[in-house]
Amino acid sequence: MSSLCEGSLSDCPVFGVAILELIEDSRHQTNFNFKTGYKMSNQVTTAFAQQYSANVDLIFQQEGSRLRSYVTEDPMGAEYKYFDRVGAVNAKLKGSRHGDVQYSDTPQSRRRVSFEDFYSADMIDKEDKLRMIIDPTSEYVTTAVYALGRQMDEIILDAALGTAYTGKTGSTSVSFPASQQIAVNFVESGGATDSNLTIGKLRQAILKLRQAEAIKDGETPVCIINAAAENSLLRTTEVTSADFNTVKALVNGEINTFMGLEFCRTELVRKDASGNSRVVVMPKSAIKMAVASDISAKVDPIPHKFHNFQILAEMSAGAVRMYEEKVVEIKCDPTK
Repeated sequence: MSSLCEGSLSDCPVFGVAILELIEDSRHQTNFNFKTGYKMSNQVTTAFAQQYSANVDLIFQQEGSRLRSYVTEDPMGAEYKYFDRVGAVNAKLKGSRHGDVQYSDTPQSRRRVSFEDFYSADMIDKEDKLRMIIDPTSEYVTTAVYALGRQMDEIILDAALGTAYTGKTGSTSVSFPASQQIAVNFVESGGATDSNLTIGKLRQAILKLRQAEAIKDGETPVCIINAAAENSLLRTTEVTSADFNTVKALVNGEINTFMGLEFCRTELVRKDASGNSRVVVMPKSAIKMAVASDISAKVDPIPHKFHNFQILAEMSAGAVRMYEEKVVEIKCDPTK
């Protein structure tokens, strides 16, 4: 170099020519690296594409329990828990003076509930965390807790429509009676025809509850629907017109209260063997939920898994239908 250039490199004509050649060459090469002077791989764009958001977006799902606030809840500390029920008696007319007292045989029975253990677990490898820009641990915990919340809703729905256990030891099974079901083809007048959720079906459900005096003073029954049933109601004038409904369901496109009912939507609504949705109408006192261990979550390193982190969410819970008369099932054709 010293034989070609005297003084600084910036004064060297050979160096200046080389720089000009590099610049000219770079104009025709989009993958030229000025630092090294070498061409870069055309596959470098693959690395550019692998830049992820610093946030984790949870995939659409029901975020926890929606039905828990619509049932009564008790703690539980044994394998079984019993809820005693006291029935109604009639007043007696007092007869002759100094007559004998006639005692009433007050009906008393009980319902038994047992709990089951549920969990949701996953594991995050340390190596996986190193390869990611973000730490997904908190989102994994949230997802696990959401799963148990949905499981709680399933427990409630199965208790509402499933088999209850009664008797001194809870060994007698009680199926959900057909008398508490509203047929899929129910109409208030005219020929029977299959339908989704209608105003007529809601009126019939409320009638059943009120005739049985199944709604306590101050209680607001809940109607547990899915999106198809909600959409069916939104097509009716009574729900969407301010003349009938002060809530004005069209404002938000959803139904909150109507006809003295609160509405709770979940896609966990059960289906019967024919594929009909089993919409439930009930007051809060219809279902007893016993929680032995509420939802909890923790993240721990597991030694025999190379100290990778285990995410574990757990709960222990069960539920029972206290009275058949307090639950009404409306069968709805989701295709209508």
